[in-house]
Amino acid sequence: MKRLAGKTIMVTGSSSGIGRSTALKLAELEADVVVHSRYDAEPIQSLQEELKSLGVRTHAVFADFSHAESFDSFVESAWGWKGQIDGWVNNAGGDVLTGDWADHSLTEKLEYLVQVDVAATLQLSRLIGRKMKQKWSSGSEKNSGSYSIVNIGWDQAWQGMAGDSGELFATTKGSIMSMSKSLAQSLAPAVRVNCVAPGWIQTQWGEQTSDYWDRRAKGESLMERWGQPDDVANAIAWLVSDEASFVAGQTINVNGGFRYGVAAESNEAV
Repeated sequence: MKRLAGKTIMVTGSSSGIGRSTALKLAELEADVVVHSRYDAEPIQSLQEELKSLGVRTHAVFADFSHAESFDSFVESAWGWKGQIDGWVNNAGGDVLTGDWADHSLTEKLEYLVQVDVAATLQLSRLIGRKMKQKWSSGSEKNSGSYSIVNIGWDQAWQGMAGDSGELFATTKGSIMSMSKSLAQSLAPAVRVNCVAPGWIQTQWGEQTSDYWDRRAKGESLMERWGQPDDVANAIAWLVSDEASFVAGQTINVNGGFRYGVAAESNEAV
């Protein structure tokens, strides 16, 4: 993959999991990275130290996406660091499978995910997309697709999965996958908008899940293993690079190739 030297890229939700892996991958490719978490704490601080050790510049911005009023100031702070952002990765999303949220009602989880995943992705994409488009329009050299936004969907959203979590993520991640196509049309040719749809990725939930879900995750992948955050990070890094300058409005599954029929053995829900 070509180097990303000279590019500045934002990764929301970058203190752990896919976001952290993506930030580190971008830094390995020599991009300066803007990182984000809800508040300043050890995970984001240690990530910034790792990024600096790779020889790149980094800047942190903090916001709780459950509060919509934070979006404008958040984008202004991220953009203002260097007066430009070349790539924006909307990775932040609510975790309703572990921690305190696991015990909330489906209605509460849905309201939370609609705000933190769906509304945040749309509104942040519109705000940063407008800035990118204005910057592109004022430039002397207009390289189409030089700016990029990458959103995060879910590989099974289009086909569905039984159970509460399947219904929740089909609703929210499916919305993100659909909106990405509309955003791609709104922001082209200045900005390319694409979506990455991870399959079974071994983040925090996958590391502590039951034997049933471990077997199912491996069984539903043609590669017969869990995906790792780095697998998703590699796809994101390619999409924000100039190598993908003719890729727009696409959803790319990162799932090891989906194997059909495995779910039929049980409709157990998370």
